[in-house]
Amino acid sequence: MDIVLNTFGTSLNRDSEGFVITNQDGRQRIPMQGIRSIQVGKGAQITSDAIMLAIDNEIEVLFTDRAGQPKGRVWSHKYGSVSTIRKGQLAFTKSVDAVIWIKEILSQKLSNQQALLLMLPESGDEILETRRQKAIDAMEDYRQKLMKLPTNVVVGDIAPQLRGYEGAASNAYFEVMSAFIPSQYWFPTRSQHPAMDVFNAMLNYGYGILYSRIEGELIKAGIDPYIGVMHRDEYNRPVLVYDIIELYRIWVDYVVCNLACQEVITDDFYSVSDDGSCWLETLGRKVLIQSLNDYLEEHIQMRDLTRSRGTQIQLHAQNLAQKFKNYN
Repeated sequence: MDIVLNTFGTSLNRDSEGFVITNQDGRQRIPMQGIRSIQVGKGAQITSDAIMLAIDNEIEVLFTDRAGQPKGRVWSHKYGSVSTIRKGQLAFTKSVDAVIWIKEILSQKLSNQQALLLMLPESGDEILETRRQKAIDAMEDYRQKLMKLPTNVVVGDIAPQLRGYEGAASNAYFEVMSAFIPSQYWFPTRSQHPAMDVFNAMLNYGYGILYSRIEGELIKAGIDPYIGVMHRDEYNRPVLVYDIIELYRIWVDYVVCNLACQEVITDDFYSVSDDGSCWLETLGRKVLIQSLNDYLEEHIQMRDLTRSRGTQIQLHAQNLAQKFKNYN
């Protein structure tokens, strides 16, 4: 369970061995058991007593910006990384094994995107259906080219090609996705910082939630999220999170597409600034957070294990830590 404070004026305090949320609707006491994280957005407050209780019980406290992107976190000292994991992590990033690893991640990402395009509702338009199939075929072509890149090199040698194929495939993916969702949510292009339409605003906010979840699991597993494989040049960024999230972006895409196809996204979900940028408001954030959390709690089978999607991320981080620990 995650406590999410993203409404202006909401505060979180400690009440004996639990937490109390106070807002304009009153007070709500929440037992500590089962809480995984506390997320504090702009305009919300958390007391030092609540932070200390969270630290003592290994509950991460995450601070996010208006778009849901993590800006900072407080975590227990019990998460400390052992040196063998970090040494192995550094050695791995410079090895040929890292090339195989990142190629497999990007290949799976493209396969996931192709599958989602196939899941979008039938349009009944022959031209549009042909366009969908052409995009899927083009993405497969990019995936095959990506997998044929040499493996007897380091990632830096083929990073431009990796980014090129992955970027071209993603462009084809989002172009078709836009055409198959209800017309009121169509978007001309993928926009990120900031979003220029509500669909992209929801994607960005959902990815922010996923970023924070992955970063937290890496830290708990003893992995340094600032040592990446393909994303290696961004200063002061958790670049390993950017590598790993490629496996899981599809979960956010599915949830947002599902909300759009159900046409539940209304004008109350967002606001538009003077510069044309689009931002989720309280209702939009609430619906998206609840929908994504419900999706992450669903049990699925991955790597021969049936666990919730959120637990699958945790297991992935633990397995990766073991890989790095043995890579010395």
